[in-house]
Amino acid sequence: MLRRFDITTSSMRAIPASVTAALLLITAQAALAGQPATPAAMAAYAEQLLDGQKIAPDGPGVTVLVARGNQLLYKGARGMASVELGVPLRPDQLMRIGSVTKQFAAAALLKQVDAGKAALDDPLSKYLPDYPSGSKITLLQLLNHTSGVKSYTGIPGYMDGPIRRDLTTAALIKEFRDQPVDFAPGEKWAYNNSGYVLLGAVVEAISGKSWHQSLDELLLQPAGIKTVLYPDPNRLFKGMAQGYTLNAERQVAPAGFLSMTQPHAAGALVANTEGLWRWNQALHGGQLISPAIYQRMITPEGVAQPARYGFGIAAVTLRGQPMLSHGGGIHGFVSMLNYLPRTQTTVVILRNTDGPGFSMDLVSRKLAAFAIGEPFTDPRPVAVPADQLKPLEGVYAREGQPTRTLRVKDGVLHNQRSGGSSVALVPLGNDRFAFPNSLAWLQVERGADGRAVALQLSNTGEDDAERWTRTGDLPADLAFITLAPEQVQALLGDYASPQFAIRVFLDAEGQLKGQAQGQPAFLLRASTPRRVHVTEVDATLEFSAEADRPQSATLLQGANKIVMVRK
Repeated sequence: MLRRFDITTSSMRAIPASVTAALLLITAQAALAGQPATPAAMAAYAEQLLDGQKIAPDGPGVTVLVARGNQLLYKGARGMASVELGVPLRPDQLMRIGSVTKQFAAAALLKQVDAGKAALDDPLSKYLPDYPSGSKITLLQLLNHTSGVKSYTGIPGYMDGPIRRDLTTAALIKEFRDQPVDFAPGEKWAYNNSGYVLLGAVVEAISGKSWHQSLDELLLQPAGIKTVLYPDPNRLFKGMAQGYTLNAERQVAPAGFLSMTQPHAAGALVANTEGLWRWNQALHGGQLISPAIYQRMITPEGVAQPARYGFGIAAVTLRGQPMLSHGGGIHGFVSMLNYLPRTQTTVVILRNTDGPGFSMDLVSRKLAAFAIGEPFTDPRPVAVPADQLKPLEGVYAREGQPTRTLRVKDGVLHNQRSGGSSVALVPLGNDRFAFPNSLAWLQVERGADGRAVALQLSNTGEDDAERWTRTGDLPADLAFITLAPEQVQALLGDYASPQFAIRVFLDAEGQLKGQAQGQPAFLLRASTPRRVHVTEVDATLEFSAEADRPQSATLLQGANKIVMVRK
């Protein structure tokens, strides 16, 4: 059953719903031209946008809310809260919000700073005296991911088993405290869950209470927010949706288990869309922390500036306006929370599956742009002769990032990142191309000879393009061979490492394929008896040279090199 927000009125009930939605949408698009959306127009647009995502009515789904100040513009839901029981999602369903938790934890510490109980330049050692090199790490560096501490969720194998255990704050810190640091404090920026566990521990040290109890007393209770919660395992939370993932056969399955003691202040909260709307109003409306400390929270500084990261909040742009944003991903759930200060616009999307198939960033940006009267228009392809596309082929590079390749296939220009999938680009004319199902675009720069010399590329649809320089011609095509039956048999088996595992097998048609857990099976094409390739995602498997059968396989994909042992 599909649940939608009801936008009809008594005067509309004689008109078919599809016609009503189309009329509202056409009227809205004609009238917006910089004018904020009305609730009726917003609802029509949101429904059309969700229709385009093709959410299965009998599978996991999403809840969506769009508001401007105190005015609700749209609230709706699609899909199931419980696939097993056939219970539809309601717009007010509770879900895990993952890393959106970070801005709550950050605000709790900032509230303590406002009260004079801490300072941003305080060393971690002031609150956790036994933490290694804690005298060199400041609270500010924990807040904006510049501490260099090893993120425990990135420790090889940690997410495969250890994440299931119930741990106290002190026991959780022991999991990463003796790990080698990634860099010296303040030297670089790197997203870091351990930093927010330590931040939660500081909140506890100051208050003498758990981080989540402190957060509730300092922030949520004063703001009257009752639907942002810590999921205490001894309590029942009415309206909590089930979380889902995809299994190896690409079927919907229950989300992997983890103890919610472990996401801690980095990602343990649950909420519904209305609770996050009210949070945006309270935090950004000046109700919770002082103006000076709030400004620090939303302003990236130092080495965090290129990442546009403040304290638990990213400061980005949408249609030339500032937007404060954070997403979250956790077992079985994905979240997105955006706020545009100029118009006090909130967009919330919560999803009860961590599987692919729904673009959180795309949908949330389109909803926000429509709400403020600056909608994105869908790209309109134009015909471009292949001989105009061929000079654009080549390899392009940007410092610190994997290379990307432009290649013409069947008369269409394709983009492929090193280690990624090949994507057919949508030609817009004048050497400009759009990425399908995305706001991203690229503009080609040509030299005097007509050949491409660089790309201007935006991932957000904004005027924030990065420049990629052409560094060379296309690599030579691989010459593939047909393996003898005994050569194929030697490769078959399961290979695993703490980071990754893959099964190499023959399908029903006798084709050699590889499949990682939760991913589709890919055709493996051989260039030598011990080297096979996945051309769709630019990956290579190199098998060891033992005479009988290889005992290990090495995955080469982008900058990654992962050695897996035969099981």
